[in-house]
Amino acid sequence: MRDIYRMLAVVAALAVAGTGVLAIAQSGRADEAAARPVAAPPAVPASSTPSPSPTLTPSPTPSSALTATPAPTPAAIPSPGASIAPGYTAMEALAADRRVPKLPGRVKLRALPGKPIKTRGVIRDAKTGVSVPRLRGPWKRYGAAPFTSRQVLPPAGRSPRGMLVSCPVPIEAQKSLRDTAQLAARWTLNHHPKGAVIRWLGAQPVKKGWSLVYQVRYGKRSSVAAVVVLDAGRAKPALVFVTIPDTHKKRWADIRRVTSGVRVLG
Repeated sequence: MRDIYRMLAVVAALAVAGTGVLAIAQSGRADEAAARPVAAPPAVPASSTPSPSPTLTPSPTPSSALTATPAPTPAAIPSPGASIAPGYTAMEALAADRRVPKLPGRVKLRALPGKPIKTRGVIRDAKTGVSVPRLRGPWKRYGAAPFTSRQVLPPAGRSPRGMLVSCPVPIEAQKSLRDTAQLAARWTLNHHPKGAVIRWLGAQPVKKGWSLVYQVRYGKRSSVAAVVVLDAGRAKPALVFVTIPDTHKKRWADIRRVTSGVRVLG
């Protein structure tokens, strides 16, 4: 009996030892599994729709946060006959214009061909604030636009038509009426044939302004012209401009009648 009990005790001891070895082996496997990296989840089946991943908005950098400033628009290039070129003042443009020589201080006007025409009253130009002599025939009044008053001579062939007009100065007025008169004379070249150049014949101050008389040459032909610029108390000085081509040479003396007869309205 004793031998049987001893055998049962050995079997029980072996059973307990086996259980402990198994537990240690399983514990080692568990620790090994925990030490391995976790595998990525399996790929999403093609039939499934993945949830959209969040879009990251980058923080604006200093350069991207600023609003772009549009490039400046280039200054418009003046059309032919404009008074001022880009980047120049009116007087600088005048000094650079070879068509207009430098104006002396004063130039005494000599006698002009012909006999001054008689007048028949005046034309009152309320817009400019001046009165202009109304000349007898062959001069006659004509539609004013784009001026504020206009008188013309009958055309003679292809030569420019003689005319006498008034309007506010169509150029940039200067502090000096003398300078304004020079710019106005330059502007009048727009009303003469291409290639016209100026030669000064007379320059003198008048009451509340300046009077300039000049010859305009274009090829073999010429005109005599004058501008009178007056401060008549308006927003811009008044301009009276007269030009007579050499086809009406006997009427050149009318220019003196005009320059001496322009007045500021009372």
